[in-house]
Amino acid sequence: MPMDPAGYFDHNATTPLCIEARAAWCDAVDTHWLNPSSPYRSAARVNVRLEAARESLAGLFGVVSSRIVFNSGATEANNSVFAQWANTYPENAAVGVSPTEHPSVIEAAKFYFGGRVIWLALDGNGVVDLEALAGQLKAGELSAVSVMAANNETGVLNPWQEIAALCNEARIDYHCDASQWIGKLPLEGLSRCDYVSGCAHKFGGPRAAGFLVLPQERRAFSIFKGGAQEAGRRAGTEDVAGVLSMVAALESTQRQAVVASSTARDMFIVELRERLPVVQLIAETAPRLWNTLALIMPEFASERWIRGLEKRGFLVSAGAACAAGKAGPSHVLSAMRIDGAAMRRVLRISSGVTTRPSEWQALGEALMFTYEALRGDAEATPSKVISI
Repeated sequence: MPMDPAGYFDHNATTPLCIEARAAWCDAVDTHWLNPSSPYRSAARVNVRLEAARESLAGLFGVVSSRIVFNSGATEANNSVFAQWANTYPENAAVGVSPTEHPSVIEAAKFYFGGRVIWLALDGNGVVDLEALAGQLKAGELSAVSVMAANNETGVLNPWQEIAALCNEARIDYHCDASQWIGKLPLEGLSRCDYVSGCAHKFGGPRAAGFLVLPQERRAFSIFKGGAQEAGRRAGTEDVAGVLSMVAALESTQRQAVVASSTARDMFIVELRERLPVVQLIAETAPRLWNTLALIMPEFASERWIRGLEKRGFLVSAGAACAAGKAGPSHVLSAMRIDGAAMRRVLRISSGVTTRPSEWQALGEALMFTYEALRGDAEATPSKVISI
């Protein structure tokens, strides 16, 4: 049975395929399914469509099309950047990484650089400390930096524009995982980052489709071997339908995102606190994505809140979906020095560009009903309560 999209508040994990992306994908699998590398004219027409999509995506970012490499998503992009750095930097090179990055950055950094990963300093909201970073760059401690634009768990925004400028001045590479930024906020300025990772299913496109923006100056870059696709930079037959669908989704989302507002979200938290004052908003004073809230809820573990809300038709999460199966606390919240007991009560709520104010209001009501139900269960069966 299809889920009611009105109850979906986990858009930072994945988004439903938008109408434009679905139409582009269906058209492509019907009429542009040939291998774009095949030698006949019919395949050449498919390749023309692929390259037109590359031009369109490049235009959205304000870069030349040769900087765009299509791939399977941000996890591949992030891994490929660190693999490239490991293959081209000196053996003693160190890279600066924010400790609140997505696991695909953190694990790739540790795999390729081990003890040569320098964890960047943060302020109390989990934002990279620019002054500390500037000092490290001036001292020549770093060969490259990787800092995301927007955090997937808290919605906190990093000053990536300033980081890009600092890295450019120091003449070192800057990689920006912009997976959560793209589709929610303007793309202007991302062209000044050396590497930018993007992921289609975060902005209404299909899964297993994404891209990496490469540096302006031409450099040798090759992550997969075995073919000459993507100008020799990524072997493997391109997913033309996925690419066309992804570009259609981004073009559509950019039109919607420019009018997106945090008003309904902010009203939601004000009204929730009036009824449940003990709720805490993580990184309350930091700039955040307009769609995201990370809340420390009262009394009950995250899992119980999630299951209770699901019974009422609302889907939220406790953090990053990619880390849901891992034991232990969130590395993001740990880096922000959130108390361990509080971490076990966190809910992440993330809306989409089409989420209506009435849906936020309905979620607020569902939270209160869930709280009363959990308290009732606790009173009825105190021995089974998992509370903090």
